[in-house]
Amino acid sequence: MAISGIESAVQQLQHAAQSAKGITEASPVTGGSFADHLTAALDNLSDTQNKATMESQTYSTGASPLGLNDVMVDMQKSSIALQTGVQVRNKVVTAYNDIMNMSV
Repeated sequence: MAISGIESAVQQLQHAAQSAKGITEASPVTGGSFADHLTAALDNLSDTQNKATMESQTYSTGASPLGLNDVMVDMQKSSIALQTGVQVRNKVVTAYNDIMNMSV
C-alpha cells in the first residue's frame, strides 16, 4: 500500500470524525508528520465516542435536553467513526506487514 493511500485513509478518518462532531468544512491535510495526523484523528475519534457516551448517560437519567433521535444519531456517528478507525488500523497493519516481509 502506498504512503499516499495511507494518508488518504487518515484524511477520510479525520473527515468522518469532524463530520460526527458537526463540523462541515474539513481542512486539507497539508503538513506535519504521519504520527501527528494519526494522533489528531484518534483524538477526534475518542472525543466523538466520549460525547456519544455522555449524551446517552444524561438521556438515560432524564437530565438531557436532547431527544432520543439526537442521541441515537450521535451514537451511530460514533459507531461509524470507530468502524472506520478500525479499518484504517487494519490497513496500516497490513501495509506494515507487507513492508516488513519485503526482501531487500
